[in-house]
Amino acid sequence: MASNPNAAPMLFDRALLRARQRRARKLGAADFLLDRVADDMEERLHAVLRDFSSVADVWTPGDILRGPIRARFKTLTHLGLEDSLDEVLPFQPGSLDLVVSALAFQFVNDLPGVLAQIRRALRPDGLLLAAMIGGDTLTELRQCFAAAEAECEGGVSPRVAPFADLRDVGGLLQRAGFALPVTDLDHIVVRYDNAVALMADLRRMGATNILVERRRTPTRRATLLRMAQIYAERFADPDGRIRVTYDVIWLSGWAPHESQPKPLQPGSAKASLEEAVKRGPKV
Repeated sequence: MASNPNAAPMLFDRALLRARQRRARKLGAADFLLDRVADDMEERLHAVLRDFSSVADVWTPGDILRGPIRARFKTLTHLGLEDSLDEVLPFQPGSLDLVVSALAFQFVNDLPGVLAQIRRALRPDGLLLAAMIGGDTLTELRQCFAAAEAECEGGVSPRVAPFADLRDVGGLLQRAGFALPVTDLDHIVVRYDNAVALMADLRRMGATNILVERRRTPTRRATLLRMAQIYAERFADPDGRIRVTYDVIWLSGWAPHESQPKPLQPGSAKASLEEAVKRGPKV
C-alpha cells in the first residue's frame, strides 16, 4: 500500500511516552511545572465570565486538572494518553463547550490535525485553552549534549525534542479554524545543583527522550560526564548551580460564532492571552 504523502511525520514514540509517564509516577513524579500550569489555568478560566457544561481534558498527565477546576463544571472528561495513542480524539462534533490541556501537546505528532479535531468537537462559542512546552525549553541541555558528543564521539544524535515556537502555534490555531486565536509565553528559569539532578528530574517528569529517531544504545559514561562539565562551565551561576530554561506556550481559541468580533489580520494581534480570555464571547 502506498504511503500517504500528506501524513504528519512520526517524531514521537507515544507508546514509549506512556511507559515513561508510568515510570515517572513510580519514581515520584516531579510536578512543579504542572502545578504551576494548573494554577495559572484555573486563574485564566476564572476570568471567563460564562458557564461551561461539557468539558474535556486532553492528555494532561495524571489528574491534576480534575481537582480545583472540576468543581466549576457539570461534567469533565479526562482523556488519558492510553485512550488515544493514535491521536484520534473520541469526541462527537459540536459536543463540548471547553477543551483544556496541560503540558501534552509538545509530544503530539500531528498537532494541526489534533487542533482541527478539537475545533470540530467544540460547539459554537466553545473555548480551547491549553499550555504546552515550547520555545527555548532545555536549550542549555541541547547545546551541552551536542558539544559533548561532538568532542567525545565525533557526531551528534537527536536527544532533545524539537519544540514549536510562539509564532508557529498561533499560525496552527488559525489554520485549524479558531476565532480570536491568541498565544503567549511563560518563560521559566529553574536552577539545579548539577546536570545529573536535572536529568533525574526529567525522568520524574516522564520527559526523557521519546524521539522515534533516538539513539538506541546507552550513552557513554564519558559523554555524560563531559556534558555535565560543559554545562557547569557555560550555564552556572556564581554559586555553582546551573540554569535550565522551560518555556510554556499558552494557546487560546474560540469556535466561531456570529456574536464574535471579526478577527484581526494575521500578525496584527497585540493583546495577551489573559486579556483575550477575559473578553471572550459572552452568553
